[in-house]
Amino acid sequence: MAEPIIVTGTALPAPLSDDAYSIVTLSEDRLDSTASGRIEDALRDVAGLQQFRRTDARSANATSQGATLRGLGGNASSRALLVLDGVPQSDPFGGWVTWPAFSTIRLDEVRVTRGGGSGAYGSGALSGTIEMESGTRANGLSGNLSYGSRNAVEANALLGGKLGSGHGFITASYARGDGFIPIVKGQRGTADIAAPYEQASLAARGVVRVGDDTELQASILGFTDRRTRGTILSGNGGDGADASLRLVHDAGYSRWDYEALVYLQLRKFQSRFTSINAARDTVTQSVDQHNVPSTGMGARFEMRPPLGSAMEMRLGGDWRRTTGTTNELFTYVAGSPTRAREAGGQSETLGGFAELSGSAGLFDLTASGRVDHWWLRNGRLIERTIATGALIRNEIAPDRSGTEWTGRAGASVRLPGHVKLRSAAYLGWRLPTLNELYRPFRVGADATAANPALKPERMKGAELGLSWWSYLGGPTIPSMPESSGAAEEVSRPRIQFGATIFANRLTDAIGNVTLGSGPGTFPGVGFVGAGGAYRQRLNLDAINARGVELDLGFTAGPWHAAASYAYTHARVRADGAALPLNGLIPAQVPSHMASATLGWKGLSATARYVAAQYEDDGNSRKLRNALTFDAVAEWPLRNNIALMLRGENLTNARIEAAISGAGVIERASPRTLWIGLKLNGK
Repeated sequence: MAEPIIVTGTALPAPLSDDAYSIVTLSEDRLDSTASGRIEDALRDVAGLQQFRRTDARSANATSQGATLRGLGGNASSRALLVLDGVPQSDPFGGWVTWPAFSTIRLDEVRVTRGGGSGAYGSGALSGTIEMESGTRANGLSGNLSYGSRNAVEANALLGGKLGSGHGFITASYARGDGFIPIVKGQRGTADIAAPYEQASLAARGVVRVGDDTELQASILGFTDRRTRGTILSGNGGDGADASLRLVHDAGYSRWDYEALVYLQLRKFQSRFTSINAARDTVTQSVDQHNVPSTGMGARFEMRPPLGSAMEMRLGGDWRRTTGTTNELFTYVAGSPTRAREAGGQSETLGGFAELSGSAGLFDLTASGRVDHWWLRNGRLIERTIATGALIRNEIAPDRSGTEWTGRAGASVRLPGHVKLRSAAYLGWRLPTLNELYRPFRVGADATAANPALKPERMKGAELGLSWWSYLGGPTIPSMPESSGAAEEVSRPRIQFGATIFANRLTDAIGNVTLGSGPGTFPGVGFVGAGGAYRQRLNLDAINARGVELDLGFTAGPWHAAASYAYTHARVRADGAALPLNGLIPAQVPSHMASATLGWKGLSATARYVAAQYEDDGNSRKLRNALTFDAVAEWPLRNNIALMLRGENLTNARIEAAISGAGVIERASPRTLWIGLKLNGK
């Protein structure tokens, strides 16, 4: 009888080098049991991982949703690299993340690596990597349908099964809601309204065997995202489509393994901005960013020669090109725009890496090196008078290029009692986005000028870590639970603990630096009104961040618990025009973050805490701390159907998300309750 053909749908196995780094894995079950059902919320389980603002993708402006780790701050562009099945997911033009594109129902797990990832990854893996992996073993139909506060509806469906000699699935997701009023009560005016949203995605993935130990993985994804920011004339969102092919040959330790990936991303973004008078009863259009097309394309290759089970070599390279242009209308007079702006360009990176890892007794060692060459081309900022077509600005940025050398190294040692000690040091870098380089922008009364001369950000860091695990209530076993293969052991109570101390230094950090205040006319942005700040994107000398991360997990029969805590001490080092920022805390960086979940069967409760943080680089606008509680309950009914009850921010805590120059406070999600049905056909 012929052996069954098995496809995995995954990349090559996790490298041996992982033993030296701080890695947190969110399982399929955890992704499926967050109160909001959204991936950006599930990632809050990893303390120290944050978006630029505290709002999620139902109410945030899409441009504020970059991801970062370890208190390195940001300006809405991601300083952590997010990938889905190996494909980078940051927006090609702006570097932010369109979270509604990713439905948790399609994912098997998410792996978060804290710390620079420039061994196998290049630009963008500055503070770490977030790797989302799709599942391919679903059979039949699964899904959920929920109704929530403020007329919200969410629906997710997955249909999976055999695909010739392989496997495949189709997923569809839809979410809409009337939204809440972003401005806090007591500061609202008649101009303030709710912020509705509507979002949908459709994805398909297939995996087929094309030879001995070789499989072809094909994925397509499309999404649409529409949000409103709490006033008329303030809609934002976009549409996108992705396609990728990945060939994986995994023959084990005895032969060459390899992986090849190609991908294409198409994006179209739009956003409208308004100004509101002091009484908050009049809204005026200020900018209509009506069309921002962008494209990302790339390829990646990795191979591993047969060196046996105790040693591993990785050799590979990658290439990525992004192009994008923002088309905007601005300077409104009597409700009509008088000027038009076009800004954009092209960026490209080409890199190669080599990594060698091995085991020697109780020790595991790894070292890698990487070289990347980058290009910035066709940069421009053009502004015209709409009535006559006359040029107001025609700034063509010179083409630039450069080379970055990075790498990482680490070691770990296994001690008696299931204790592992590890250490690592690493270098990383990030190329400025097209948005940072070429596009000026306004948020309320504040205006920020672009800077086509921005240099790449560079990071160096080091960490020390400890991990420990044990089975409880009986004699221990000599091997790690992942390798025991013993179901009776896995079902026993188990506890695991991890601790890491780290120190990172981000040089040439790109920040929005305050250079003046309104009223007045400033270069690159024009007039700034009273109460507004004039800023420009500049390279700061450095951001120094050091801290501690703690992670705890526990399982005992139907009980499970997890907790994560991060303390970060981050400070800016600056001189020249940015000297007033020297010694201050980077904008949007809290010193403490914590998350804890306790569950029993289908019931779970989650508490999350984020300390106070500053809205602005000058540390003059302080967002207060926030403690929230979520809960999820599932009761089985019949035929794999369960009743779901979910609650977000159950105490209706005020989560401050932004403060304007005039002191107007914007909040994140208030209490939200859900009821629904869940079908588990996997």
